[in-house]
Amino acid sequence: MPVPSSRFLAPLLLVLSLGACATPSATVSSPLPTADAKTGGDIDQRLLAFLDAAFEERLALSPEGLTYQGSKREYDRLDDYTEAGARKQQELAEQQLARMKREFDERDLSPASRLSYRLFEDMVTRGKERLRWYSHAFPVTNSSSPTGNIPVFLINAHRVGSVSDAQAYVSRLREVPRVMKEISERMRAQAARGLVPPKFVFAPVEADARRVISGAPFDTGADSAVWADFQKKVGALEAAADVKARLLDEAREALKGPFKSGYETILATIAEVGRQAKGNDGAWSLPDGAAYYADQLRFFTTTEMTPEEIHAAGLAEVERIHREMGAVQKQVGFQGSLQDFFTHVKADARSHYPNTEEGRQAYLEDARRFIAQAMKEAPRLFHRLPRAALEVRAVEPWRQETAPVAFYNSPAPDGSRPGIYYVNLADMNQVLKPQIEAITYHEAAPGHHFQIAFAQELEGMPKFRRFGYYGAYIEGWGLYAEKLGRELGFYADPYSRFGQLSLELWRATRLVTDSGMHAKRWSREQAIEYFKKNTLLSDRDIVKEVERYLVWPGQATSYKVGELRILALRARAQEALGPGFDVRDFHQVVLGDGSLPLDILGEQVEAYIAAKRAPPAR
Repeated sequence: MPVPSSRFLAPLLLVLSLGACATPSATVSSPLPTADAKTGGDIDQRLLAFLDAAFEERLALSPEGLTYQGSKREYDRLDDYTEAGARKQQELAEQQLARMKREFDERDLSPASRLSYRLFEDMVTRGKERLRWYSHAFPVTNSSSPTGNIPVFLINAHRVGSVSDAQAYVSRLREVPRVMKEISERMRAQAARGLVPPKFVFAPVEADARRVISGAPFDTGADSAVWADFQKKVGALEAAADVKARLLDEAREALKGPFKSGYETILATIAEVGRQAKGNDGAWSLPDGAAYYADQLRFFTTTEMTPEEIHAAGLAEVERIHREMGAVQKQVGFQGSLQDFFTHVKADARSHYPNTEEGRQAYLEDARRFIAQAMKEAPRLFHRLPRAALEVRAVEPWRQETAPVAFYNSPAPDGSRPGIYYVNLADMNQVLKPQIEAITYHEAAPGHHFQIAFAQELEGMPKFRRFGYYGAYIEGWGLYAEKLGRELGFYADPYSRFGQLSLELWRATRLVTDSGMHAKRWSREQAIEYFKKNTLLSDRDIVKEVERYLVWPGQATSYKVGELRILALRARAQEALGPGFDVRDFHQVVLGDGSLPLDILGEQVEAYIAAKRAPPAR
């Protein structure tokens, strides 16, 4: 999955959802016209220029966004985390939309440009609707918190190639008190309105925040993560020894002074607001909770599905997948119920890596091996593959308690940062080997890396689309990609196939539990129990999952809703085109226009079918 953004509005770009081993990529020429190959007349080029300028104008309001894009503008600043800042971004977007409507007549545009016109209008409209719920989105949760996001940002995104870059890094350390004050004020304002995160949020967030300010230079322990990163980056500079020493002195003082004081500010707020937490209930317990959850479902699924429809779809999928798992159980000759088989697989020593550093390295090597085989065979299913490098990394120990099970971070458009597949290896006793292969296909190749990196590399497409976010499309593709492993001849071992089904079951169960907790008033414990009875997930992962859904209503439904839609569109194309269907063409259509709402994705597939059916021009 894409890692959750700490910001409320749809991100301008994705920070998306495993040692350092870059995998090779490949490019195969495509016989189909795609968005990056489309050229239009003068008005189309003018619209493209307008939309890219609009993107850059909005991006200029986000110093962190600029850095993730590879720019060094505003390199010494962190983002504005206030509601006023969010409203400023939205007001600018609305002004841009009004300008676009004044300057361009949609009827004069090519089909490709009309799609960009529609999507820009949709993005701005969605942003306005989302602002209504700004106060309902918690800025500090066990899934995403500035206390963890800022160190990750500095370590992964802030490059130091010069003395001025290092000075900008120090300036950002000094910005932390301002950011933490803004977050604290927002949390207190929410609490005054009865908007307090669940009780379970506060202990892990506090623990991870304290880890960030533990170790040197804060105390006598080993180097803290940020201090170690800065020393490494300054050490690699071509600069005089006295200059490097000065930079290190400045960073040390910034960390021990403003940086630490910022963390102490947010820790005090976490303690204060945490005392007001009343329970672990879903969105229904918040002011206007039903309307808020309905909006979350619309945003993440890009459909009008109701909570009842989501719940029913989940129950049906759970039942179907249980039947398929039963067939695998019979294949391996296990006697007993499916739940007995779940227990057997989780308890079997062959399902686990050693809970040691060697076990963690074995996991990372397996993930790299699965990526390598997917990259090698992918040209059978794709005309084009992403050029960006892909690495596998373990989540850093200081953020293991709040980081997801596995997730993907997008590459920098200029190639300065690879796509990164992160895995949380906090407790190897809770990691199930049969699931690793499918997780890797989802988060890395041919999943998120293929869709997200590929979209960033499309030429001739407006930047807001290359870095766009539609949850059902992105997560639907990730889940769909797990199934592609079967088409490539993977999951040869029946236990690995069972693991793939268990991950699909996990996403089906999300439909049931997310709607259960946020609309049907299920308790946290009810959701955990449903997971235990119906899935293969480890106890630790079940708790992390359920708690993630509670603080991020609706997001968990995007996976299955999106995957089912992509599968339905593929079935439609196969039926309509018969022998003329080429899965590589279909994938080019699905990926070739960037992230899309599901209804527009359907329109693109119908256009592809019509074009393939049309008689050749004479």
